[in-house]
Amino acid sequence: PWRLISGILGVMCLVLMATLGIVLSKALTKQSIQPTSSPGPTTMEPQKGSGYCFCQEKWIGHQNNCYFISNERKTWAESRDFCASQNSSLLQLKNRDELMFMKYIRKFHWIGLSYSDQHHAWLWEDGSAFSKNLFEFTEHKNAGNCMVYNALKRGLGEPCTDENYYICKQPL
Repeated sequence: PWRLISGILGVMCLVLMATLGIVLSKALTKQSIQPTSSPGPTTMEPQKGSGYCFCQEKWIGHQNNCYFISNERKTWAESRDFCASQNSSLLQLKNRDELMFMKYIRKFHWIGLSYSDQHHAWLWEDGSAFSKNLFEFTEHKNAGNCMVYNALKRGLGEPCTDENYYICKQPL
């Protein structure tokens, strides 16, 4: 009878150790995947209520989107092409407070807004109309103008051939 009892206890011990190994491996994998920050000058704490976003390296996860805030200057077209190469697009704002996490960045960045001479209006990259209540901007209605934006909720129309920093956005 003792051999039977010791055999059963041995099997139970092996099952418990295997279960513990599986649980620990899953826990360590989840801890190693965390939101990443951009190469910019600020560091971020995860936003309350935003949940965890799993973004690629050098991207910021916030409210079910990943953002890349560049630290190099490009033309609007070069910025758009870079974002497209990352399976994203230049920033298209959905609401006034979308970029609250970058409120301390004072530089202007290209966003996905340009002036359409054909439509006589500012349009987002996807062709949708710009809502003027998203932010204040200095309006230059010139063909070849694109919008730069800063975290103080200000926009400025500039020639698309100028070089500026840029922001890419990728929905999760």
